[in-house]
Amino acid sequence: MSDEHTIIEQVLAGETGAFQLLVEMYQPLVFQFARNMLRTIEDAEDLTQEVFVAAFQNLRKFDRTRAKFSTWLLTITRNRCLNQLARYRASPPGAIVSVDRGLSPDAAAVASEVWQHLSDALERLPIDQRTAFVLAEIQELPHAEIAMIEQIEVGTVKSRVSRARDKLRQAMQAWQPERVVHGSPRNENRNTNSK
Repeated sequence: MSDEHTIIEQVLAGETGAFQLLVEMYQPLVFQFARNMLRTIEDAEDLTQEVFVAAFQNLRKFDRTRAKFSTWLLTITRNRCLNQLARYRASPPGAIVSVDRGLSPDAAAVASEVWQHLSDALERLPIDQRTAFVLAEIQELPHAEIAMIEQIEVGTVKSRVSRARDKLRQAMQAWQPERVVHGSPRNENRNTNSK
C-alpha cells in the first residue's frame, strides 16, 4: 500500500480516485470513534461518510508539518460528532449497543444490559470528558495526539480522562444488574419470600 503522503499528493494533482485508498486506510478509525460517540450505528456510518467528503473537499488545507493525517481526520470527526450530539439534545436517546457473540440467551441479555448501562453512563459524561475518554481508552491514542485534536494541553487531557474514568467507575459500581434465576428475576423474589 502506498504511503499516505504520496496518495495525498496524487489526489491534489488530480488523481481523485486515489482518495479511495485513504478511505480504505482510515475508515475503521473514523467509524470506531464516531460509533463510540453517537447513539446508533447508522448515525456513525452517515457521519463517517460526511467526514471523508469533508476531508476530500478540504484536502488542500491539510498540513502534514502540523499533524498526522489520522489526527486531522479525527479532528474533523470530533467536530462533526459534537454537531450531531447537539442535535441529539432535542430528541430522546436510542439504543447504542447490541450484543450477540454466540452467548446463551440469558448471558446475552445480561451482557446487553451491562453494555447499555455503560453506554448510558458514557453518554451522561460532559462532552469534553467523553471525547477525551473515547480517544484515550477506546481509540488508544497518545495524550499528545488527543491534545492536538482537542486543542488543549496534555495535562488537561489527562485530567479529563481521569475524571471520566472515575465517573464511569462510580456509575458502574452504583448499578447492579438484575439477577436472573431460571429465566425470571421474579422467581428469585418468590423463593425468598416463601422461606
